[in-house]
Amino acid sequence: MSQLERFDTAVDRAFEPLRRRRRWNQLFYSLSALADHSLIWELLAALLALTPSRRSRALRAAISLGIESILVNVIVKSLFSRGRPIDKSYQHPHHLRYPRTSSFPSGHATAAFAAATLLPGRALGRCVLYPLATLVALSRIHVRIHHASDVLGGALIGLGFAGLVRQLWPISTSSDPCKGTSGHHSFLNRRQEPVDCL
Repeated sequence: MSQLERFDTAVDRAFEPLRRRRRWNQLFYSLSALADHSLIWELLAALLALTPSRRSRALRAAISLGIESILVNVIVKSLFSRGRPIDKSYQHPHHLRYPRTSSFPSGHATAAFAAATLLPGRALGRCVLYPLATLVALSRIHVRIHHASDVLGGALIGLGFAGLVRQLWPISTSSDPCKGTSGHHSFLNRRQEPVDCL
């Protein structure tokens, strides 16, 4: 057994006590289902777009998640043919969709961490979305659709992808309602992502 396999096995075993808990099953299966096709993140982007000052950031996130989905599910996964840790004899306590693509990387983890980076405009928002992204990513281990290394790889890809998007598609600070519109910002602030009220 390779070190990677030992790591995946150890993490999977760590989830066994949680798989015997009804509330943990409800939480993780629900999150896993809500994050199918980036649904939860696109809904959050739509809610964000209701505020005009945040609309450009919401649009960037929504479009970027669509591009991320194509890149990961069509291109990146085609480079790997890793089997999923699916045991057909295991009785899942809740309904679960079985993907047909490669197990590596986890698309749920990639989208979750990309969204958690692109959607919020300030640290407060990230303090909410990063834990949510972590729970979504961990749900894929809990429901036995991904290996732990798939999730870790997906999270890193999502963070890297979002960082690249922020470099290529910066959001102007001129529409930031929490800084005002006087234009008296430091050079450092002009180079940063906008800090708005979310």
